[in-house]
Amino acid sequence: MEIIIQIFKKIDDLVWGVPLLVLLVGTGIYLTVRLGVLQIRKLPLAFKYLFSKEDSDSQGEGDVTSFQALCTALAATIGTGNIVGVATAIKSGGPGALFWMWIAAFFGMATKYAEGLLAVKYRVVDKNGQMSGGPMYYIEKGLGVKWLAKLFAIFGIGVAYFGIGTFAQINAISDSLKDSYGVPFIASGVVITVLVAGVTLGGIKSIAKVAEKIVPFMAILYVVASLIVLLANVKAVPAALSLIIKSAFTPTAAIGGFLGATVKQAVKNGVARGVFSNESGLGSAPIAAAAAKTKSCVRQGLISMTGTFIDTIVICTMTGLTLVITGAWSSDLEGAAMTNSAFLQGIPLPFVGKFIITIGLLFFAFTTILGWNYYGERCTEYLFGVKGIKIYRYIFIGIVAVGGLSILKLDIIWIIADIVNGLMAIPNLIALVGLSGIVVNETRMYFNNMKNDKKEEEESLKQVASR
Repeated sequence: MEIIIQIFKKIDDLVWGVPLLVLLVGTGIYLTVRLGVLQIRKLPLAFKYLFSKEDSDSQGEGDVTSFQALCTALAATIGTGNIVGVATAIKSGGPGALFWMWIAAFFGMATKYAEGLLAVKYRVVDKNGQMSGGPMYYIEKGLGVKWLAKLFAIFGIGVAYFGIGTFAQINAISDSLKDSYGVPFIASGVVITVLVAGVTLGGIKSIAKVAEKIVPFMAILYVVASLIVLLANVKAVPAALSLIIKSAFTPTAAIGGFLGATVKQAVKNGVARGVFSNESGLGSAPIAAAAAKTKSCVRQGLISMTGTFIDTIVICTMTGLTLVITGAWSSDLEGAAMTNSAFLQGIPLPFVGKFIITIGLLFFAFTTILGWNYYGERCTEYLFGVKGIKIYRYIFIGIVAVGGLSILKLDIIWIIADIVNGLMAIPNLIALVGLSGIVVNETRMYFNNMKNDKKEEEESLKQVASR
């Protein structure tokens, strides 16, 4: 097993080398510049759209509401990456890894905007009457490179089956339930499998309905619990922030169970775990965005952009600060056990801290499985048509059942997830750069029309007032 792990580590280092990190962050920087730092200027408008009542722009064709589409995307992104992934990043790269997660997320918001916009612009209706969209469609129809679109779809199914979609989530749930409450792996595996089957066989509408209820509730609960830890240790917050920023640019010395880390390790782990968590540039979220009921691709792009902000800037930051403030990051623990320890130390009532992490992992990971089931399904439909969907679903459920046995070790699971994630991102990032001109033009037209509509409305009001 050790030899296999070393082989996968070498593949992982090759995939997540300097070229991919530059492509990931570079694409976000490129889009940020071309869009005039849209992720700052239009973030308030994006949240307004997210929570506003339906209007003419949100009455287009689609399978689910824009809010449900975002919740489906968040269901896939807010998962073990926010709890286990942050702990893994800081354990390997030091506190500075959190800073690089922030940087990746900031530029990733522009990337996520472009993904959402292109997903709606190039979406199609499949033979079952459902919306189908995402990178495979904008790569084929926008970029005109069908073989690259097929390659993305193949990698997408790989991530759903062997990356974020199954093993990483199931392992986190099983380990947490075993450590916290002594639940046998096989018992938690059977329950997860039954629940996943019950929801996923109903398709996107079933998944969206579950995500719409669970995701907001668990996100708020987790943030509130984290704020309790931060408020209870408020005096330590400035020192923690200082350590995070300092460690981002200087090597982190060995302390406690932490072996030390270089700046390169901090950058790599921060960006890789950040992408694993918020999936900006990965090409997954636009698959959910394409199902939204909307007439405007720009509107949906803005709503999609809020997902990265919520996932990394809010939730991952809560986890990271909790780990640093309580000192859990320098312990001998890793993964969910490290985060669990941080909440146990930070919250005065041990039962509450234990409950928050276990329930948080349970719901976050479960909804991630649901979201990725849908992503893999759409990739399957693109490659094989609607006839391949049922077979895909049955195989997915079977893999969930096998994953519930927790046969693979945590190390190998995260390495495999990293590899397939990186392979999936490459075709999508190429398309985003190639179609950036379309993204800019669509954005410019939308906001110009908005200005013109506002001027017409003001002129109309003036005329009415002068009568």
